[in-house]
Amino acid sequence: MRLSTKGRFAVTALIDLGLRENAGPVSLADIAMRHQISLSYLEQVFSRLRQCKLVESTRGPGGGYSLARGADAISVADIIGAVEGWRGGNGAQAGTPHPAAAAAMTAELWATLSAQMTAHMQSISLRSLVSEQRAKGVQVESRPARRGVYTKPKPLRTTAPNSVFALGSTLLPSR
Repeated sequence: MRLSTKGRFAVTALIDLGLRENAGPVSLADIAMRHQISLSYLEQVFSRLRQCKLVESTRGPGGGYSLARGADAISVADIIGAVEGWRGGNGAQAGTPHPAAAAAMTAELWATLSAQMTAHMQSISLRSLVSEQRAKGVQVESRPARRGVYTKPKPLRTTAPNSVFALGSTLLPSR
């Protein structure tokens, strides 16, 4: 089993999504800004999370990512497994070569340790991590930002008819 920065960032980003679970899709740019993570790196991480059906994306204005299933149904092992590329209970990576004779002496130790780490990570739900953050008083904005939403300005109303007319974007007095 490998644990890397990619796994740490994935867990952090999914806690962020879990905290905003009821606020709609969250943009990767917002997550990147809040946690000081490279946007292009997050895009790679979320590509894997989406392939493993842990998150789903929404396109267009106000789009972003949201959890594909409830935070109760996502474990830390699911998240780490998605971004690190390992599956199954033993945490072995696909294509791992058989250990050499010297490494074979400790292979059982590492396999047992890996299995215990995987079991422990499977016992930790995303919901429990989100609850811990809320208990610590993490503040979440009440409304998501209105990115890319265009609202048409209200027309200019005058008290006297024909007192002002519009020419392009410049207002000129009538004569």
